Parts: sequence; structure tokens; C-alpha cells
Amino acid sequence: MSGADLITLSLLIPVLGAVGIAAASKFGPNVRESATMITAGLLAWTVWSLVPEVMQGGRPSLMVSQIAPGIEIAFKVEPLGMLFAALASSLWIVNSIYSIGYMRGNNEKHQTRFYIFFAVSLAAAIGIAFADNLFTLFLFYEILTLSTYPLVSHKGDEKTIRSARVYLGILLTTSIGLLLPAIIWVHVTAGTGTFAPGGILEGKISGPAVGLLLGLFVFGVGKAAVMPVHRWLPAAMVAPTPVSALLHAVAVVKAGVFTVTKVIIYIFGIEFLFAEPSSSWLVFAAAFTIITASVVALRQQNLKRLLAYSTVAQLSYVVMATAILKPLSEIGAAVHIVAHAFGKITLFFAAGAIYTAAKKTELHQLKGIARRMPWTMAAFTVGALSMIGVPPTAGFVSKWYILAGAFQADNYVAIAAIIASTALNAAYFLPIVYMAWFLKEDTPPAKEHGEAPFAAVLALTITAFLTLAFFFFNGPVLKLEGQLVQGLS
Repeated sequence: MSGADLITLSLLIPVLGAVGIAAASKFGPNVRESATMITAGLLAWTVWSLVPEVMQGGRPSLMVSQIAPGIEIAFKVEPLGMLFAALASSLWIVNSIYSIGYMRGNNEKHQTRFYIFFAVSLAAAIGIAFADNLFTLFLFYEILTLSTYPLVSHKGDEKTIRSARVYLGILLTTSIGLLLPAIIWVHVTAGTGTFAPGGILEGKISGPAVGLLLGLFVFGVGKAAVMPVHRWLPAAMVAPTPVSALLHAVAVVKAGVFTVTKVIIYIFGIEFLFAEPSSSWLVFAAAFTIITASVVALRQQNLKRLLAYSTVAQLSYVVMATAILKPLSEIGAAVHIVAHAFGKITLFFAAGAIYTAAKKTELHQLKGIARRMPWTMAAFTVGALSMIGVPPTAGFVSKWYILAGAFQADNYVAIAAIIASTALNAAYFLPIVYMAWFLKEDTPPAKEHGEAPFAAVLALTITAFLTLAFFFFNGPVLKLEGQLVQGLS
């Protein structure tokens, strides 16, 4: 099967799967969820079938249509997009397993609608990952925003709808008001929006205009959650936990930092941006977001809100690593997309399992809960240690490369931000781990409980294992993403 065929299937499978899920729902939840798992498995197999060719330097492509001169819907698989697509498609399988346990355990309504829009969201994520130009990326970026709105507003109560509108409003306002003008500016200036190694803007724009255009992209990509464009992320915590996992680990925020990274590498070009002083503000903006969000997380008492602000901080690790503009930090940015995905999805799975089994959401309620839910809290502990960057977890690997790149560039702002945020991460995660394992419950629960449903525990155990395994078996990712920086100094 050719690369173009595999790209086509990768885009069609989740869409056809959504139709199949709707049809299967007439035969009961078991058939519907089987359709979900089959779709997720087929997508992962198709996406991963592209990996060997890309690892060997191939760039499979697909031209769909020309909308106007220079504006096309087209796809090409390069290393960064390959990583994002492989990650999203693989985690969809685990998230689907978890969703079965969570949605049934909490007797959630509208489960068919949930699985349908989840599939559409994955189709949008794959479109973003494989986009060959800014127009295609923007098209699927907007589809991802619109398809996740029903998921965020899933519960349907007044508070949820209000928060979901904040989510939708911020993401649409930033993309239409900032990202779209940036894309038009690039087309007018460079005559194209096609992604190209080394960028397409050198010699066509210079001076303060470079910094301004970079700002339009960074803040226009609201999904990257660089402050002050971050409020949508805490607002979206009203969604069910599998949706939070989708937002934080599988697709949405990863689409944000992926887009920022891809624009810097393939539109601006690393060497071009490094030579432009007007682009240096991005490191400071990312560092500010990392520290501020970490401080806000430290003050939270609700577990999911704490994890939301932790995500805001962790996303800017990727942005800052990319903005350092050195080979090691660019690899670190790509690796952190994977490390954060494994660790954060584990943390959200654990938070959802705690809610499902014990109906606990606040930090002070977690005293001694590890005695009743040892598997869940062991997984939470692994995820927390990865967020801090403690070996042997995935987070250590990515922080190592980001710090190495910062030292390579003598960027002491980035170095200080990483050290300070690591201390802050430890300050808000370790007390949770301590109270869960070593303190006694204030009062016994009114109803005895153990672990969450098996499917949920199985999923969080898998992602915790992946968080540990990536520390030891990260070579293929490093080799793949090393292609991003070949020839850079």
C-alpha cells in the first residue's frame, strides 16, 4: 500500500468509524464500544504503517484539491507530524479502554455522542499532523475545536455550558483573529504557505515584523495555552475525565504545541529566527507561563484544576524548547510532547478513577486513599514523578534535552525557568503522593470502595508503564526527530 493510500485511510478511518459507532449503538453498548475499539486499532495500525518509510527519510504525500492559486488541501508526513499522529492514534486505544470503564462506572448520558465526536476529533488531529501547508493545518485545527465542543459540554448543565462557551470562544477568537491573519501574511509575503525544511520566510521579512508575525502565530494558536491565552484550559475541566485526557494528552493541546513547533521549524526556519533579535521575546513569554502557571497550580485544591494549570506550564516547556533555537532543544521539544502525553494522561486517568470509585475531587480528601486504590495511586505517583522530571520516567528524558539545548545556547532564562518550575512541580505533586500513601483518612468513607472498574485501572496501568518504559526505550523517537535538526548548528 502506498504512502498516499495510508494517508487517505488515516483520515477516513476515524470518520467512517464515527458513522459505524452511530450505527452500532442500535445493537447495544457492547457493540458500540467494540466499534470504537476496532476503529482505534485500525487507525493506529494505518498510522504506524507510515513509520518505516519516514524513518528511512521518505516523505509520503497526498494532494487532495486546489482551492485557489497557491491554496491547497494537501498532506505530507514529516518526522514531527509522524510523531504526533503515532502518539495520538496509539493513545486513542488506551483512552477508549478507559472510557468504557469511566462512562459506564459513572452512568454517563449520551455515551454514543461521546464516542462519535471523539472519533471525529481524532480525524482532525491526524489532519493537523499530516498537513503539508498552513491552510490545511488551519482547516483541521478549526475542525478539532468544533468537534471537541460537544465533548467539553457533555454534561449539559448550566455551569458546563458556560465553561464550554469560554473554551469555544477563546479558541475561535484567537484562531480567526490572530492565526488566520498570520497565515494570510505569510502567503502574501512568501507566495506560499507550504511547510519546507529551513523555512520559507528568510529574505522576505525582517526586523520587528518577524517578532510581530511570530506573536500572531503563538497567541493565535490558543491550544498552545501560552499566557494570557490559557483560560480555556481550566474552563474545559467541566468535561468528563476521558475528554480531559483528550484535551491534555491525546490531541488538543498537543495540536497547539505541535503547530507552534512546526511553524517555527518549517515556516520561519531555526537559523533565520535565531538571527532575528525580535524573536527573542518568545523564550521570556514561555518562561513566564511556566512559572506563573506552576505557582497557580500550587494554590489549587481541586485535583483536576491543579492538573489543568500543570498542563499550561508543561506546554510552555515545548514552546520554550522550540524558541531556544538549538538542535538539542528542538529534539527536547518533540520528546516532551511524548513525555507529557504519557505522564499527564496517567494523572487524569487516576483522577477520574478516584472520582469514579470514591467520588473525591479535592486534595484534602485524598488522605490514605492509596490503601484502597493502590494501583491507581501507584500510577498517579509515576505520572507525578514524570512531571517533576525524576528518573526513571519519560519526563527526565525530555527535560535533559531541553536543558542541554539551553546550555548550548547559553540561555540562562530558560535554565532558571526549568529549575524553578521543577521545584514548584515537586511542591504541588509530592504532598499529594505523601498524603495518599502515608496519612490516614480523616473519616472512613460512608460507602466502602476499592479500585475503579477494571477497564479504567487497566488503562492507567498501561500509560504508567509507558511513562517508565520511555525512559529506557526512547531511541526510535530520538532517531526520528533527529531528522528535524540535521544540518543545524
